Amino acid sequence: MDEKAEVTETPLEAELVEHVERKPSLEPSLRSTTSKPTPEMDRIDQLRAAVEITRDAVHAVSITAHELVGEAAAFMGVIGKQGELLNPFEDIDAPIWAEEEVPPEMLEAAYAYCEELTKREAGNFYHSFKYLPDDKRLAMCAYYAFCRRADDIADGDFVDVFPGSTGADDPEAITYRKQLEELTGDKSVLDSDTYRDKLAQLFFFRKKLSTAYSAYSCTDPVFMALKDVVTRYDIPRVYMDDLISGMEDDLYTNRYQTFDDLYRYCYRVASVVGLTCVEICGYEDDAAREFAEAWGIFMQLTNILRDVVEDAERNRVYLPLDELKKHGIDPDELSEDLSDDLRWKAFVSDFIGRAESYYFRAQQLLPLLDRSSRYSPAAMMAFYRSVLKKIKKRDGDVFHGTVKLSKAEKMTLAALVYTKQRFLRL
Repeated sequence: MDEKAEVTETPLEAELVEHVERKPSLEPSLRSTTSKPTPEMDRIDQLRAAVEITRDAVHAVSITAHELVGEAAAFMGVIGKQGELLNPFEDIDAPIWAEEEVPPEMLEAAYAYCEELTKREAGNFYHSFKYLPDDKRLAMCAYYAFCRRADDIADGDFVDVFPGSTGADDPEAITYRKQLEELTGDKSVLDSDTYRDKLAQLFFFRKKLSTAYSAYSCTDPVFMALKDVVTRYDIPRVYMDDLISGMEDDLYTNRYQTFDDLYRYCYRVASVVGLTCVEICGYEDDAAREFAEAWGIFMQLTNILRDVVEDAERNRVYLPLDELKKHGIDPDELSEDLSDDLRWKAFVSDFIGRAESYYFRAQQLLPLLDRSSRYSPAAMMAFYRSVLKKIKKRDGDVFHGTVKLSKAEKMTLAALVYTKQRFLRL
């Protein structure tokens, strides 16, 4: 009997099927949360989705074809003399162009910037992208750049610039923060200054996103390219908004009481990535979206387990508290060495079982994709599956160094996946 058949008969797979088949309580594609959204949650989502950029509220800069020729050298370069990544439009002092469309040369420069960023920041992901048709490879790089920037704002030290704003002291940012706090309470898990700064950056980041779905074009190369992507592949804005909302949630939450609570977070920061990727890859059966959602959950659960110690050191616990409690584990113990603790071993066994259930469901996505696009998601699934297998082989020990694949393991796995997805009849 193959692995898929075995898993579909287990209680964990039955639990997964039950999750997927429940009546939606959030967005139509968000099937797997049993906790009902409160009126406050609905109003928060409405507030976030209403963030827009308006022509009369910001300065717009015009660039004519004549000006483009004169500035071509500056616009086309994305790599500096020291090998650093350069924003080809860094000196533009406005958030949008006056024209509704930008010249092809500028769009090419925007895509070049996103591709170079992806190469530098995510070698593994870029490797899985580079075998896609050119247009889809560039689209994936633009989308990755969007995701990466959002994550770097929320969880790193990247400072996103919105020309004309005054950051956390900007009146619009202050109004947005106060409206959010009326609905959520002033309960950030960060210090006040960091929280206000990051929330303001995400607010203006969401404003940039609005240009991808409007008549305006952003001067930020990531959003110039993203606008072309969402137009070309008809990607719903809700997927993009949800990802930014997931980053905002990290400013307010560092514990998740139940798996349902965690699922909502995972959907926003990972499932929407899978849902966006399949729109770029192309599919004919609508079931692809269901399996793409499971793909995101699988990858995020794997990340969470792999990074338990690192997260605990940052006062973040993504493992469901009620399940830890069931196994007699206090969240504060996660910063200690539990590798030989029978309570931890039992918890990890259950957690891996659940993650594997989502993996086997996600595998059903691959045959529904165009063959020329299968390698990218298949490679990502295979890399994460191998990490999960390593954790399982180590009996749940994530306390002695980060569990990761060696370069040789990645190359071997990539070759096997490429051969299977491109040449074998599936």
